Amino acid sequence: MSVVGPNFIARPYRGVSVQDTGALDEPALRAWLIGRPVYRRTEFIVAVRDCERAVVQVAHDVGDAIVAPVRDVRVLAGPDEVAFVVDPDVDTGNASQMARAAARGGARVTVVQGRYEHVNFIVEPDPVRVRVVEVVPPEPPKLLEMARAVVDYDEDLPPVALDFEPIDLRGMADGRVMYPCRCSGLAGEFLDAGPPELGDWTLVGCERSRQIHVALYGAEPRARVDFCPVARTAPNGATLVKCCLRERGIERAGDTMVVPWGATLEEVRAALRELLGVGP
Repeated sequence: MSVVGPNFIARPYRGVSVQDTGALDEPALRAWLIGRPVYRRTEFIVAVRDCERAVVQVAHDVGDAIVAPVRDVRVLAGPDEVAFVVDPDVDTGNASQMARAAARGGARVTVVQGRYEHVNFIVEPDPVRVRVVEVVPPEPPKLLEMARAVVDYDEDLPPVALDFEPIDLRGMADGRVMYPCRCSGLAGEFLDAGPPELGDWTLVGCERSRQIHVALYGAEPRARVDFCPVARTAPNGATLVKCCLRERGIERAGDTMVVPWGATLEEVRAALRELLGVGP
């Protein structure tokens, strides 16, 4: 039998079978299941009696037959430890979505009936917290939205909770201000628009913006406020940031993963998988 501990979900969820039974105490479950034929891919049974549930792990000898008799049983959770959540928006193959659903149940083990009425369970959910440091506006920022998308579709990841830490560009400088590019919520000059003459502005921009400014105007900006997430982010656990000095690919610095400013979804996915110790 596979090891079942905190954050465990059945992968794939087709290994979970939902079956009605007459009693949910351990002796009754063992008597009911030992020798009972089950589909050869079944590893877990959610046993149901009225509105109560128990979660049971089963072992059987898998051969060429489509079904095999159960030879051993381990009760993972009795009805006093199991909550049941119905949410048709939950992908029951995704650990992060399962953990969010389980937060409503408040039990050691939560059985979730989700999208397409597929059923899975999660044991003692304790999501890994990942800090996403990103500039605003726009709001929500793109890197955060991309990380959310990855967490919600990558079924290999453990449960993940994203903690957003914004770097707000508004109010970073007074007077005449230049930003790297036009963005809703910002008022000022924009470097990518290429004003024809050098102005007496403060550049709110990173090292790459400074380099572009020098290339365009042959001079350093009068003043500069560096908002680079890499430069502004102190080590504090698993962290995802982006940097203009990376043009493609990802880079690791301790517990921080750096992706390009114009990162693709696959680069963000690769960074999160690397950060969380999930294979390529």
